[in-house]
Amino acid sequence: MAHRGVEWLIEAHGCDAWRLRDLDAIDALFAAIIRDMSLHPVGTRCWHQFPMTGGITAISLLSESHLACHTFPEYGSICLNLFCCRERAESDFRTLLREYLGASSVSVRRVERGYEAELAADA
Repeated sequence: MAHRGVEWLIEAHGCDAWRLRDLDAIDALFAAIIRDMSLHPVGTRCWHQFPMTGGITAISLLSESHLACHTFPEYGSICLNLFCCRERAESDFRTLLREYLGASSVSVRRVERGYEAELAADA
């Protein structure tokens, strides 16, 4: 049996620009995703806020791997990346991004990540 992780690539558009600049709003979003998916943070979250646009880059290291984002207030968008080393049920990212950031559209891509090479059937 191959061991697999799961990575989610999430993009949201039509977000409230003020909330994309608000560290508390991004922190609340991270907390909701972590809670909903029963993830386990390792240490404190790390943030950087850009001076001109007010956009935020954030990462939370998890025992499962990481949750990261970059906000673009000038475009009303956020890009999130969540990697988990084992498969798990996903959160309702669409609802969370609408609730916490006012997103009007959300795209979620789920990518399975394999850790070992799969053997060819005829090998």
